[in-house]
Amino acid sequence: MGGDHGPSVTLPACRSFLQKHPQARLVLVGSASVLQPTRGWERCAQVEASEVVTMDDPVEVALRRKKDSSMRVAIQQLMAAGDAAPVAHACVSAGNTGALMAVARYLLKTLDGIDRPAIATVMPNRNDGYTTVLDLGANVDCAPEHLLQFAVLGSALVAAVDGKEEPRVGLLNIGEEAIKGSDTIKRAGELLRAAHADGQIHFHGNVEGNDIFAGTTDIVVCDGFVGNVLLKSAEGLATMLSDFIRQEFTRGPLSKLAALAAWPVLQRFKQRVDPRRYNGAALLGLRGLVFKSHGSADAFAFEQALGRAYDAARNRLTDRVRDRISLSQIAKPPDGAQAA
Repeated sequence: MGGDHGPSVTLPACRSFLQKHPQARLVLVGSASVLQPTRGWERCAQVEASEVVTMDDPVEVALRRKKDSSMRVAIQQLMAAGDAAPVAHACVSAGNTGALMAVARYLLKTLDGIDRPAIATVMPNRNDGYTTVLDLGANVDCAPEHLLQFAVLGSALVAAVDGKEEPRVGLLNIGEEAIKGSDTIKRAGELLRAAHADGQIHFHGNVEGNDIFAGTTDIVVCDGFVGNVLLKSAEGLATMLSDFIRQEFTRGPLSKLAALAAWPVLQRFKQRVDPRRYNGAALLGLRGLVFKSHGSADAFAFEQALGRAYDAARNRLTDRVRDRISLSQIAKPPDGAQAA
């Protein structure tokens, strides 16, 4: 029910996802009228919810007032009831990000050893792969110990989904040198180096913004403020590129001819950096799999988010995260830096 376009996007995406993944099952949560056309779909169940969290709703409204919202009911499908197993293995929503994080954290709780969940997604790099970046907005102010926790969470994600058991972790900074950065970043670097020495993570060292797209490391860790700005900047650049390609075909004959000659290369590059292909950010650190789709996602992008959640569930991401945490002696932040 969520996102800028709601069921007009999510339902076609779900139908296409089911056609391409014959082993998957979907549980659609929403109003009765919206779910009615899907009742004949194979491998698809429906759960009704009488309320919807809007994109403008404050977190308090989603958490305390709309207790039968589609968002809340969807997350509840991940929770075991008595001896019964959970209905679903992962939850995907295109709704209000703040509300989704708050409701998911309230219902599912965080894993032992994790103070704050983090939002993680992937960005394309020139190695024909992608770099996992976290946090992307869940935590604006982070203690050094939180950044260490994010490194452990990101390592578990990449190991589970990509099969890289020792993914390289980089700490986003204004320079590669250990003496650069704020006191928080310097202290985080010390913790990450100590964790590397203990064999808990594979810490590469400090990285800069361009290293994300260069593929210097598999994972880049930063606080949510920096990460969110980085994400929106990358999305804006991709949109500008798309607009530029389109505008070149509306100019004079020479521009059109040059654009036509470069068309195959431009199209491949456009596809490579298309943010829709990388849609679907994981809310890591919870006792269940929750994925956030971009609110403005079209059907193709929302289907990508479903695919990421499906892969994470098949690869037992939550169990992998829990196992990695148990092997890591994650430092705890001082009391004053604990999450609210």
